[in-house]
Amino acid sequence: QVQLVESGGGLVQAGGSLRLSCAASGRTSSSAPMGWFRQAPGKEREFVAAISWNADKIYYADSVKGRFTISRDNAKNTVYLQMNSLKPEDTAVYYCAARSGLVAVTTTRMYDYWGQGTQVTVSS
Repeated sequence: QVQLVESGGGLVQAGGSLRLSCAASGRTSSSAPMGWFRQAPGKEREFVAAISWNADKIYYADSVKGRFTISRDNAKNTVYLQMNSLKPEDTAVYYCAARSGLVAVTTTRMYDYWGQGTQVTVSS
């Protein structure tokens, strides 16, 4: 079992930056592939970024590539999402997720554990 708690969301103007954190706890939290997803009102949850347990594999959605950076500190059991050059269309609830498998993936349904989400609002 893995427990996930996100933090760092908030209100920011377009062009600004935010850094999200996801604190993980549980037996395999430091070795689990992790991902960030987001869900805007009226839309399905979508993939944002994923990272393997040792950070040798990293994936991004095309919409955030070059602006967002995912990273992890296994000693602190924490995954980060640095978001730069934010746009109003980035407004959503951002969720951290972990999976029991060994490989980082971009598919929502393949993640087993989810945090409660943190709101990110980007004003124009």
